[in-house]
Amino acid sequence: MGGSRSAPNPLLAGQVAIVTGAGRGVGRDIALLLAAHGACVLVNDLGASASGDGHDSGPAAAVAKEIEEAGGDAVSNSASVTEFANAEAMVSQAIERFGRLDIIVNNAGILRDSIFHKMSEADWDSVIAVHLKGSFNLARAAAPVLRAQGSGRMIHMTSNSGLIGNFGQANYIAAKLGIAGLSRAVALDMARFNVTSNVVAPQAWSRLIGVIPTETEEERTRVERFKQMTPGKIANLVVALAADAAQHITGQIFVCRGNEIHLMSQPRPVRSFARSDGWEPETILTSAFPAMQDALTPLERSNDVFGWDAI
Repeated sequence: MGGSRSAPNPLLAGQVAIVTGAGRGVGRDIALLLAAHGACVLVNDLGASASGDGHDSGPAAAVAKEIEEAGGDAVSNSASVTEFANAEAMVSQAIERFGRLDIIVNNAGILRDSIFHKMSEADWDSVIAVHLKGSFNLARAAAPVLRAQGSGRMIHMTSNSGLIGNFGQANYIAAKLGIAGLSRAVALDMARFNVTSNVVAPQAWSRLIGVIPTETEEERTRVERFKQMTPGKIANLVVALAADAAQHITGQIFVCRGNEIHLMSQPRPVRSFARSDGWEPETILTSAFPAMQDALTPLERSNDVFGWDAI
């Protein structure tokens, strides 16, 4: 994938985007495709390992250079999204360089997987800090700018692990499901200013997916499926959500896997029961719970729900 502007009338001409975690994988392809459709891009990436260790400005700088060599306009930033001041500085940098800000894509992430009863506080805190707090930081830093101009797009990355479930990822699941809630709240609060907020759960091969254990045949098959799903497919959905024509799409959750796009349900009552004389623990156990039994959500993982090979 390249960052050239191939369309005669670019979909995002004159717009400015910030993409976090854009030095590699899904974020890189998002930054390149935004640029290919006419957006100026601030490419942010700490350049850390998949677990969040280290700092290298090289990945962000390389993607910004790739965009510029293809005829686009980009600038790099290698600050951590975990600090609110860094998010404010990104917004200021984008405005100083390009004159405005229209789109933010909260893509930065790390993994520190561990079965729950062995998970350390440090591993919990670090994953929450990058995914959930990092998403809040950039969204909150950008909000006053987007509010003042009366337009904007916020696109955040959730995960099927967060929406459905997985083993050994309590920190990641909590952060990713929290991002879905954050996006919904932002969509409600910012709708009056014509600012949209949506989340995308990407299924694509990346270095984070590359740390999934492959000790069993089932795990090896799962990883091989992921390898067939390239990051560029996610970028197409992100660009579409960033377009002016998607103004009416907000507060939604999408899953993108291969050539499939799924609009996900959001929590709503599935069964309701009431008693005019109220409930006691015993009547809940003997009446309400049995009546709800066939509507209970099973303990499933992402692969149980999306059990077919992606198209």
